[in-house]
Amino acid sequence: MSNIPTIDMIKTGQNITRLRINAGLTVRDLQAVFGFATPQAIYKWQRGTALPTIDNMVILAAVFDVTVNDILVYR
Repeated sequence: MSNIPTIDMIKTGQNITRLRINAGLTVRDLQAVFGFATPQAIYKWQRGTALPTIDNMVILAAVFDVTVNDILVYR
């Protein structure tokens, strides 16, 4: 059971930031895509203090034109 992968939240957040920048999007652009009142959730994702819910992860993958596995970084 020691080979169970875990998500590296910090590196996943860095990956979200990189993918967002590569897509030419701002945090405010993503805020609009998700319909969030504030951008705080996106900042938390990028800092690695929180992960998007699975449905938001699927939306991110679609916006970035990648798979969910391309967003997540495992340890």
